[in-house]
Amino acid sequence: MARAKNTSLAGVEESGIGEARAGKFRLYERSELDPDWSPVHDERLTVWEATQHLATALERSESEAAELLHVLGGNGDRARQLAYLLYQKANDRGWAAEAGAYNGLITAWPNLRTGAATIAAEATAPTQQALI
Repeated sequence: MARAKNTSLAGVEESGIGEARAGKFRLYERSELDPDWSPVHDERLTVWEATQHLATALERSESEAAELLHVLGGNGDRARQLAYLLYQKANDRGWAAEAGAYNGLITAWPNLRTGAATIAAEATAPTQQALI
């Protein structure tokens, strides 16, 4: 599959989303991803990783997921599209926990977008300063 998509397995490993061993590749589970990950500092940002971190952030709180969505910018919409695909795959295979995580992300998306827009507005709003 890597050859078909013109993707280097070494590059995918460098991105921190999986590992290649003995001719086989596996993506890391959400729980195996770097908990200190930041899209701002990620030199090899992947949509898959963004989707996984959004799902993890949503498990903690909707506001945390909204903050991450704000930082992701346009990559957030790509993560939503991937969440739809991953939900379908997980549901078809009977992986209830995985399907639930993606469905939760999809269901919460309107609230996350609203939260991200609020964060963006607050970041650009002028502030009044004291004259003293």
